[in-house]
Amino acid sequence: MTRVAAIDCGTNSVRLLIADIDGDTLTDVERRMEIVRLGQGVDKTGRLAPEALDRTFTAMRGYAKLIAQHEASAVRVVATSATRDAVNRQDFVDGVREIFGVDPEVITGAEEAELSFTGATRDLTRLSPETGLPTPDGTRPPYLVVDIGGGSTEFVVGSTHVEAALSMDIGCVRLTERHLREAGNPPRAEAMEAVIADIDDALDRVAAEVPVERALTLVGLAGSVTTVAGMALELPEYDPARIHHSRITANQTHGISVRLLAMTTQERAAIPVMHPGRVDVIGVGALILDRIVERYGFTEVVVSEHDILDGIAWSVTESQ
Repeated sequence: MTRVAAIDCGTNSVRLLIADIDGDTLTDVERRMEIVRLGQGVDKTGRLAPEALDRTFTAMRGYAKLIAQHEASAVRVVATSATRDAVNRQDFVDGVREIFGVDPEVITGAEEAELSFTGATRDLTRLSPETGLPTPDGTRPPYLVVDIGGGSTEFVVGSTHVEAALSMDIGCVRLTERHLREAGNPPRAEAMEAVIADIDDALDRVAAEVPVERALTLVGLAGSVTTVAGMALELPEYDPARIHHSRITANQTHGISVRLLAMTTQERAAIPVMHPGRVDVIGVGALILDRIVERYGFTEVVVSEHDILDGIAWSVTESQ
């Protein structure tokens, strides 16, 4: 058994997984998430804001204490969309090195897709490796895995491994900052048209480059998807065990997307499963999921609590 620590620093959140890995089994020791909005303003300025870096480093210092406390033998820090886009990303690299003693890996969209796919599907493919037959819970490969992040969304098709992948700059933070400037109120029609145009243009490109039509199961990852799932299940509070591998129908996804976009900030904040850091961007996140389901003709999405963070943890042991 090996105890490892994985840190995923995205556009909206920084997350920690400390896990024990024994053969094909990953067991959580600690799983934490802080909304730090590292990508604040990056789409407009091309730079990581000083206050965003401060928030991120504060969260990371807390994670470093947990890693030391649990005596993890190896640490991998991965940074994604916002850091890829920033001209001052060296400031981020230097700060992470000081906190964890290792350099963060600013990975490409393709690397992000590979890690997300591994994290999301490892427990599915272990049950039915490339047979094409239904697994015990009814899912069927090939999978289309979509990881809806703050700055980008990854699209990956595969059965036991990645067969094709593409990362697109349609994330809930990026598109909210770009088009929805009237905080607190439902967006105007022209702003919504601009958001939908950006999403649909990206989905057209994905369809041209990734064989999404081959996928039999849509697997959705990350906070926007799990929040939609929690709402569909009408949970009184956020419950990862109930959400993991839940199935949300196309009609539920569409209805929740419409509902969220029609709400005020205060109404979204009152939803029991809503994390405070997602309140202002969840409408666009749900819309991205809704457009994916509709555009590619899926009747449901299988929701996974396992994602790039789990993929990073698996990669630590495989590289040793």
